[in-house]
Amino acid sequence: MRIAVLAHVRHPIAPPFAGGMEAHSWHLADGLACRGHEVTLMASGDSAPYAPDGVHVHSVLDEHYDRRFPWHDWHGTQALNDHLDTAFAELSDTLVAGGFDAIHNNTLHRFPPQLAHAKRLPMVTSLHVPPFAWMRGVVERSVSPWSRFTVTSRQQVPRWWPDGAPADASVLHNGIDPAAWAYGPRGDGSAIWAGRITPNKAPHLAIAAAQRAGIPLTLFGTIEHRDYFEAEVRPHLRGAIRYGGHLQGRGLAREFGSASVLIFTPLWDEPFGLVAIEAMSCGLPVAAFDMGAVAEVVGPAGSLAPAGDVAALATAIGSALDIPRQVPRARVVEQFSLSRMLDEAEVLYQTVAVSARADDGVPARRPDPRYAEPTVLPIVG
Repeated sequence: MRIAVLAHVRHPIAPPFAGGMEAHSWHLADGLACRGHEVTLMASGDSAPYAPDGVHVHSVLDEHYDRRFPWHDWHGTQALNDHLDTAFAELSDTLVAGGFDAIHNNTLHRFPPQLAHAKRLPMVTSLHVPPFAWMRGVVERSVSPWSRFTVTSRQQVPRWWPDGAPADASVLHNGIDPAAWAYGPRGDGSAIWAGRITPNKAPHLAIAAAQRAGIPLTLFGTIEHRDYFEAEVRPHLRGAIRYGGHLQGRGLAREFGSASVLIFTPLWDEPFGLVAIEAMSCGLPVAAFDMGAVAEVVGPAGSLAPAGDVAALATAIGSALDIPRQVPRARVVEQFSLSRMLDEAEVLYQTVAVSARADDGVPARRPDPRYAEPTVLPIVG
């Protein structure tokens, strides 16, 4: 199939990945290309040097928007909205003219699903975050047999559709390649925390719980919120508490494989938790706050505590250390593998492709001449 993968453009789709959405888009494009599909990754132009082999990159923006419009300073402003709307309007012309058999939309922008619904484009939109007001309305108006929606966990279904999900919605769990996150048979007695260093990920509470439990802790990840890091994290970086930087997958996998427990501390409606399955694949049991989809993802591979309760989390660390390392590894292999995710995605692509061709005879694959002439689109605000 000829497939377009639309990525979020806040960060480049490049290792070390800024977060789970960037990692998902890269590995989805790579996995589809390895299965013989013709894949175009639509992302910020500075993703191009890091694209998987055999994947063409189409630039939505010349560079990721967080460089010019840092999210914490510009989120919700007219300047950033206009910047993104202009880019996605141009991308809409490309999607209409591109002749794709299927489009997998991982953006958080309103134009792609509206376009798919209006122009009968075969699209799967994956909702990687909890609902926010205007996007919920777009989802409700855009769902159709050829414009389908997925969420990353069962827990997110009633969040997006409190009155019941439509038939054209489904759960598509994130997946990883267990071979890339190799199993470590024994740990060294230490704990790891990994993720974006920002308040709603709460590494400061992981530090407090580790200190209470008397276990060494290393933090890994990109410093997204510098003021928070300086105020709440850096003062504790001494002795058994250290910051190990932002590692690429291979280096982080080595660290996971030699540690003994992952401390996972979301303070938001966590829609999945990719870092949890990466650590679990390496054999790490998880001590976590019970937020969002954490219980669904971790299952018997971890021990949970109420969100924000440091004392309970310290106790959960001790309980998690008693879980055999084979348990988290087996859970990932059985339920959260990249191959399983790709299998399920390919079924969805076939479904939307057939639906887009049905009834009125509109073909899912249109003439290409490298994205033909622009089309005037009925985009709704």
